[in-house]
Amino acid sequence: MKFTEEHEWLRVEDDGIVVVGITEHAAEQLGDVVFVELPEVGATISKDDEVVVIESVKAASDILAPVDGEIVEVNETIVDEPGKVNEDAEGESWFFKVKVEDMSQLDDMMDEAAYKKFIS
Repeated sequence: MKFTEEHEWLRVEDDGIVVVGITEHAAEQLGDVVFVELPEVGATISKDDEVVVIESVKAASDILAPVDGEIVEVNETIVDEPGKVNEDAEGESWFFKVKVEDMSQLDDMMDEAAYKKFIS
């Protein structure tokens, strides 16, 4: 997995599709998540575009696109049950899957060890 300074994680699947979510650290900082709005399947995104709106009892936040690409799937489960983000942020509660235009965009992202150092 790769991690961004914006507390997102990215996992490259065997087929080259990249799964994106927020880290456990981000979910803890947000508190109880009560609303998630995801992008449309088929949408073209550019790095740093606002692609997800997430609201918690503490705050509303925009999640920025970590890469350029096309949204190929979204996780409707977290739209229906946003609290699941707090339960399994780095697993079943991913946000979207993206077909990345340029995989080298992941090269400058942190690995898990670097991310743990970043948040400590």
